[in-house]
Amino acid sequence: MGKNFGRPPLADENKTLVDERLKEVAAGNGVRETLTVEWRTQPLHVEVIDMPVDALYYNPATHRIQAQRSHDPERDKLLDESPWAPDSQDYLHHLLRMLPEDPSKEDPAFRELTESLRTDRQKEPGLITRDGILVNGNTRRAALKELGVTNIRVGVLPESCTWDDINSVELSLQLRPDQRREYSYINRLLAMEEQHNLGRTLADVAREFRIRTQTCEQDLWVLSCLRDLIERSSDGSARLRLLDFEKHQEKLREVYRRYSKETLVSRDNAERLKETRLAAIVLEFSKTDVRLIEPDFRERYLDKRLPAALRTEAAAPAAGVAIPGLNRTVKSTAPAVAQAKALTDIILKAKAVTTVEDALLTERSKTAAETFSAAHEAFESALEPAGKDARVRKRKQAAQDRITDACQDIEQCITDLTLAKASGSLDEEAFDEAVLSLRETLTKLAVATQRSIKAPGDGVSWLRESVRKEGL
Repeated sequence: MGKNFGRPPLADENKTLVDERLKEVAAGNGVRETLTVEWRTQPLHVEVIDMPVDALYYNPATHRIQAQRSHDPERDKLLDESPWAPDSQDYLHHLLRMLPEDPSKEDPAFRELTESLRTDRQKEPGLITRDGILVNGNTRRAALKELGVTNIRVGVLPESCTWDDINSVELSLQLRPDQRREYSYINRLLAMEEQHNLGRTLADVAREFRIRTQTCEQDLWVLSCLRDLIERSSDGSARLRLLDFEKHQEKLREVYRRYSKETLVSRDNAERLKETRLAAIVLEFSKTDVRLIEPDFRERYLDKRLPAALRTEAAAPAAGVAIPGLNRTVKSTAPAVAQAKALTDIILKAKAVTTVEDALLTERSKTAAETFSAAHEAFESALEPAGKDARVRKRKQAAQDRITDACQDIEQCITDLTLAKASGSLDEEAFDEAVLSLRETLTKLAVATQRSIKAPGDGVSWLRESVRKEGL
């Protein structure tokens, strides 16, 4: 069950105004505009009216900026305690305008929305409760406020609407495929977790978010992993936030896929791989660099390049960890895994301190910045020979290279097609036969991936889904 934020100060005035305008719409002779929403698992058509922009309230429970609230801990705390206070509503207005990964910078997508509303006006209505709380259209209201527009078109939910209804309806509207501005990566993960914590199965959550169950499982694993990293990054008042990982979506998904595959062979190796790759992500290395890190990356390339301050020597293996009350022991963490975790912890704490105290220039922030820089240099130096070895191995695995070559040929085909059209020399029947041959080949490729790839990424998943939709 979601948090109940109560009623805003102008709830009664808004309810009176909403009732009056609904009566005016019902009494009118013109075409009545309605909005269809999913209401308690059933479609519901609600009336659309005009409401004053300044009379409405941003939804403090909106999933759109859930992760970004931690950008300013003091204002986040006030938002929890007094969600309808002017300062809290101003904070929501600020976050709705800013980049998800960096709330200190304005989001270009918000600027595009503002310009669209300036030139084309409001195309889709928002959605409110009778108390004037925006269930959908929070960002549009922020843009209209920036433009100085006085009214906003909104649908009105039934009087029986609860906070659980608000959360469910907002989520169902946002997950429609025609939405203009999707949730950011982290906020989407938080919304999925929220639905799962309400007791819904992974299959149900996946269906709601229009993804595969395996992808849902992957995303919840990533979120759990990020929470663990944030906890481990804590150093006094400094700690990382979920929004600090906003731009690492593909890298985190690849960590999950590679970790899952390695777990089938060796759990310890999988843990070493995960820890080292996560450290590289925190150090802001690219996706192609992170891919070079395998379970033996530290022993083969990194150890000899780490400065003394970052060397976390492996401890002697312990006999086991006792379970109180059961008179039993379980195997303790392998030394190499503990060693990898210790290095990741050092990097996490350094990152947290530099993020929080970057402008303070304290002795602690200087030390953290030096530690972070030293770790980055060591990883960068180790990735160079790892990349050379990977290129040697890649020559023995040419499947992906052939796909790349085919893509280049198709790019050239686009150019040739344009030239042929200009000169009137295109043999359309022959071109059509070639495209049918391409479809047949892609179908064979999709079948081959079913046999060869057990943990498909986004590309292979797209190929299989495309072939499935074709019914081939």
